Amino acid sequence: MRRSKYHFKFEELTIYTTAMEFGEVVNVQTKKFPKDERFELTSQFKRAADSIALNIAEGASGSDKQFHNYLGNAWYSAHECIACSSKAWLRNYITTEEDEENRRLITELSKMITTLRAIIFKRINI
Repeated sequence: MRRSKYHFKFEELTIYTTAMEFGEVVNVQTKKFPKDERFELTSQFKRAADSIALNIAEGASGSDKQFHNYLGNAWYSAHECIACSSKAWLRNYITTEEDEENRRLITELSKMITTLRAIIFKRINI
């Protein structure tokens, strides 16, 4: 990712950069979707994918409790992306390989989110 002279701490988080990259993967894939899906599955998939990184960024600037909650929202959005990817595959908008790659990336992100949430939860409850 580009490094600006106006840098924010959350931009250093691997979980954030991974989520940003996944959002771009989805953006490329949805460009191939039919035009009649523009305000339906295309929009839903892009918003859910982008929401992962957006929730990480928003939560990282708050308290541990707030960050824990925002990571929960990111986790829900990641799982929403599974349903979107499945729908896209069922409608033949993406290949089996693309769906599998989406699932791999979402699994990676979900594990990262779960691990970070557990670490923060311990800090909150010490």
